[in-house]
Amino acid sequence: MGYRNKTYVAFASEDIKQYYLMEAWRENTNIEFSFYDAHDLFISIDTSQPETIKRNLRERMKNAKQVILLGSSNGYRKGSNGSSFLAHELKVLQEFRLPVVIANLDGDRTVDRRFIPQPLLDNNYYTVSTSFQPKIIQYALDNYASEFAMSANEGPHQYPASTYTNLGL
Repeated sequence: MGYRNKTYVAFASEDIKQYYLMEAWRENTNIEFSFYDAHDLFISIDTSQPETIKRNLRERMKNAKQVILLGSSNGYRKGSNGSSFLAHELKVLQEFRLPVVIANLDGDRTVDRRFIPQPLLDNNYYTVSTSFQPKIIQYALDNYASEFAMSANEGPHQYPASTYTNLGL
């Protein structure tokens, strides 16, 4: 696989506004938040066939070193149904063994199993859950993602309250 330096953001289509907000955080010079977006690669047009879209999603993920999953009830539902594009993304990210930061859109700082799609839970996949705030998501991208490959941890995790306090949250 080629050089991996991108962040792949996975989300239910209903949560696209939050994805756009993350892009705005990245562009705002007053917010310390940055990621190289894998969605800028292999663009599919709306009229693409599902097979083409899935192939392009796979190609985007080949260049990703980590994944942010926007945690929501919509994401849980679509990621668990086995047939949506989000369900496909979950299969591919597990195949590629990519670290997954689950950013809870409701602001919760803890593991919320109602937001973690069933395939990740069933496979006891090592994830870290955060609130949907740029500082803690950036912290997770800088720390959890880099230790993921060397860790023997399994299942969902969260940061202690002290991590949020140290970040001024």
